[in-house]
Amino acid sequence: MSERTSGYSASGGKTRDVFVTGATGYIGRALIARLLERGHRVRALARRSSTARVPPGAQVVVGDALAGASYAQAVAEGSTLVHLVGTPNPNPSKAAQFRSVDLASAREAVRVARDRDVGHFVYVSVAQPAPVMKAYVHARAAAEWTIAEAGLTATILRPWYVLGPGHWWPIVLLPGYWFGELVPGTRETARRLGLVTLRQMVASLARAIEDPPASGSCILDVPAIRAKRR
Repeated sequence: MSERTSGYSASGGKTRDVFVTGATGYIGRALIARLLERGHRVRALARRSSTARVPPGAQVVVGDALAGASYAQAVAEGSTLVHLVGTPNPNPSKAAQFRSVDLASAREAVRVARDRDVGHFVYVSVAQPAPVMKAYVHARAAAEWTIAEAGLTATILRPWYVLGPGHWWPIVLLPGYWFGELVPGTRETARRLGLVTLRQMVASLARAIEDPPASGSCILDVPAIRAKRR
């Protein structure tokens, strides 16, 4: 079923119906603002206590990302579902949360997407393989497998760390990244686990939403995320 449209966005393409989970988070708020600027219709999932944090202009859907039934009816057939739910400030001590929140919510979103016959599923995963944060990588890889198993048309983005307000500390690592990219033996790893900015991430997500794959899955790694311009 093709996605419902009723006009054209600021990009000159079709206006999209977009449902966003993780709508009040670091990436979610910035993405929703960008999508609204570009003329898309956005429904944003939020808990009742967080609805005030949804950017103005989006339609708020009160529900729980861990309970797909609480929001499934708000997901339009043929629409785009963007899943951004994740444990804040991930670190190795939060392995249990990666399974109970990150993976569990992704599985619920995939179930909703399949049952509601969405046209495009967009998921923010993580760069892989990686020598650290193995529980986090495992949870995100398991979510990717769930997407593939469901047979969804999907775009999967694999950043490692997204620089932006409140998330600038890895800038001190940039000299190490630059050196790593100069050495043939470490170049591929340095690029795969490189840093992207929030602006690059939002631009890449917006581009993915506006230009979905015809079928199957499209994976955008760090170099591809950096290359997106919108």
